[in-house]
Amino acid sequence: MENSSKRAKIMLSVSMAIFGTLGLFTRFIPLSSGELALYRAILAAALILVYLAVTKQKIDLKGIRRDIPLLLASGVAMGINWILLFQAYRYTTISAATLSYYFAPVIVTVASPLLFREKLTAKQILCFCMSTLGLVMIIGINNLTRGGSDLIGILFGLGAAVFYTTVILLNKFIKNVAGIHRTLLQFFAAIIILIPYVGVTDGVNLASLSGIGWACLLIVGLVHTGVTYCMYFFALKDLPGQEAAILSYIDPLVAVIVSVLVLGESMTILQFIGGVLILGFTLWNEKNA
Repeated sequence: MENSSKRAKIMLSVSMAIFGTLGLFTRFIPLSSGELALYRAILAAALILVYLAVTKQKIDLKGIRRDIPLLLASGVAMGINWILLFQAYRYTTISAATLSYYFAPVIVTVASPLLFREKLTAKQILCFCMSTLGLVMIIGINNLTRGGSDLIGILFGLGAAVFYTTVILLNKFIKNVAGIHRTLLQFFAAIIILIPYVGVTDGVNLASLSGIGWACLLIVGLVHTGVTYCMYFFALKDLPGQEAAILSYIDPLVAVIVSVLVLGESMTILQFIGGVLILGFTLWNEKNA
């Protein structure tokens, strides 16, 4: 039991570290955000189908009928979430985009009393206020008053956080499909909505990709999404929810390191403190929740 828990911690930590490098690889894929999201979903779904076939896992098609509307809705929200996140990467630094995206747990905390009649505790209110202060510090007063590409990117990141929150909240109502099967069906739903979206916007531009672009696209679809999701759900089976939540914060930490040290993107002291406030107080909110 102890070995399986240790292995699960390593797998989850590795998967979160991999996901933290997502923004780096998207920098080298000259495709629209919608097209990139579509190929990401297709590649990840194909890999998960292979994984399920190898492990001889079957999807209970009869059992999921009641959850089909929710699966479709959550898949659509996932697709929009990816588009907005990729747009955030294009307009601002990876660190600012990722930290604004990690405002999602705060949104969940605020939405839960409205949807599930849960009462906000004094601790949750404090965490919400301090995380919001952190977000304002990341945006910066100048950006708030003057606008600019950084503000647009952060707003895209917040939009992505809203739709990621939607996926989380919808998943709470899905009762008959669990784990990686649910994610696969959500990928299919995302593909269904993204195909017409790409068709009416920028269309298919795969021919414009260089060798590096193709390599990065395959890595984003197969590794960052397919492999990472498989590792994530495999690890969740042997980890308490709180411990998994804590390890998930490896993702934004790696993203900030990649942004500042690898890509040389600027990050002010105020933005750094804002990031600490968001991650610190959302993490504290999840502990003993």
